[in-house]
Amino acid sequence: MSVLSEGAPIFSQVAERLAEEIAEGLLAEGERVPSTNELAAYYRINPATAAKGISVLMDDGLLEKRRGIGMFVASGARERLLARRRSDFTQHYVEPMLAEAGRLGIDVGLLVTLIRESSQANASDTQGSDSSGSHAQGGIKA
Repeated sequence: MSVLSEGAPIFSQVAERLAEEIAEGLLAEGERVPSTNELAAYYRINPATAAKGISVLMDDGLLEKRRGIGMFVASGARERLLARRRSDFTQHYVEPMLAEAGRLGIDVGLLVTLIRESSQANASDTQGSDSSGSHAQGGIKA
């Protein structure tokens, strides 16, 4: 069983976890996603709550229902998710960083240099740890 947090509504956490699996390629386009009953059993939640989470992804065009056989990842879902996340990343991180850099008198060239140096330092710090990039799968891919 996977634990859901207390913060966000449960249905949105279910939707976010499935979206994360799609974005990471763990659920491929055209692949069947767990049913509401499977999700409900896995997370120990009400099937209606799981259905609401799936409904969010359907409304976003990330899942499609195939009558009589279940829900499937829609064509282009991963790329749409990644595009949305890139946009969110830019809005929440890049734009504020550029604004602060401007306030500090850091031009774009110096900012790029600082990012490269930080990236290289970060890479050398992680070489001693597991660099395979593998991680435990948190979902319930069927």
